[in-house]
Amino acid sequence: MIHTKSKEEFQRAYRVIPGGVDSPVRAFGSVGGTPPFIQRGEGAKLIDIDGNSYIDYVQSWGPLIFGHCDKDIENAVIETAKKGLSFGAPTTLETDLAEMIVELFDSIDKVRFVNSGTEAVMSAIRVARGVTKKDDIVKFTGCYHGHSDSLLVQAGSGAATFGSPSSPGVPADLTKHTLLAQYNNIESLKRCFESSDNIACVIIEPIAGNMGLVPAKEEFLEAVRELCDKNGALLIFDEVMSGFRASLRGAQGIVSVKPDIVTLGKVIGGGMPVGAFGANKDIMSQLSPEGPIYQAGTLSGNPVAMAAGIASLKKLIANEKEIYSSLNQKAKKLMSGFEEMAKKHGIDMVTEVRGSMFGYFFSSKAVNSFEDALSSDTDIFAKFHQGMLNRGIYLACSAFETGFISTVIDDDMIEETIKAADETLAEIK
Repeated sequence: MIHTKSKEEFQRAYRVIPGGVDSPVRAFGSVGGTPPFIQRGEGAKLIDIDGNSYIDYVQSWGPLIFGHCDKDIENAVIETAKKGLSFGAPTTLETDLAEMIVELFDSIDKVRFVNSGTEAVMSAIRVARGVTKKDDIVKFTGCYHGHSDSLLVQAGSGAATFGSPSSPGVPADLTKHTLLAQYNNIESLKRCFESSDNIACVIIEPIAGNMGLVPAKEEFLEAVRELCDKNGALLIFDEVMSGFRASLRGAQGIVSVKPDIVTLGKVIGGGMPVGAFGANKDIMSQLSPEGPIYQAGTLSGNPVAMAAGIASLKKLIANEKEIYSSLNQKAKKLMSGFEEMAKKHGIDMVTEVRGSMFGYFFSSKAVNSFEDALSSDTDIFAKFHQGMLNRGIYLACSAFETGFISTVIDDDMIEETIKAADETLAEIK
């Protein structure tokens, strides 16, 4: 494939945008090469400015469950945009989408919309601290919850397992309230509670999508729930990525554990920027203007984003069983094909599927934590990504990201992708 125009545009962008991108992973730093600059999307395909076409398994990092330019969502956006792009005032669309979410999630009585997953998580943590009157939070290494200061931490030293900043510009005084535990390791969480009696909440991706796809074990989540209840801490499920992707009810449609607060995003925007957080009415009543915990957003509940989300959820609800069964079967077929090709060429690979989400690691052992993920072969991953991209397959450009199936990806595309994997792995071998 020729990427002449993308290379030129990347250089141009680099002069006026840090790193040439508005989100770091887009720079292809971990896989090498030049990121294709996208001109348009059509169904399951992306077309770049050089005219190259790719089968898209990123789908804007999850929200495009019906692919690019879905007519129902597109029409909803166009008709709503004709009435105005933003008002900064209430609309019935906010209530319509909120009612749909509340109906689907047993743990949510009320929901508030924001503009991003980062904002949703930041607000949910503030609510948890305000409700419990405690300051510390616990997160798990490898789980990404956005770039707010309290969550940009790395492993600290000492028995308390308190974190230290992982980015310049984040004060240590903020991250000292963030404790770190190991995913799928309940003993590490117990040590956090032993180290602090001031823990307001535990936040977790019940299906982690930011260390590759690594689901939490059911028994682990049950133990997390028990520890939170025992110590008066709230449990937050970050389902910004897994919500409506793993199932119509996200992880909560798969596991029995129920959180106190849920953060959502991606699919409920239908491709538009949006996030949300919700909980029972007692917790949410503490939020302003009902209660004392302040949170606000001038453009929150944007009518165009709400319309896109309503159109997306309506389609999912109307054909839930058929859609999710089909998405899951395609994801399993793709990952089975990858495993078969890797075995054929003597290359270690393990895979995972949850609903329409899939992930793979070049590893000889199962991946249950970030530490396991870090031990996978990222050099082979980079070569695999480059080879697949050159064959017209657009995969997540990091070993620590998740892939997505959309309804418009068909069996022929899956077969084409598996064939490309065969050829790429043969080259690597």
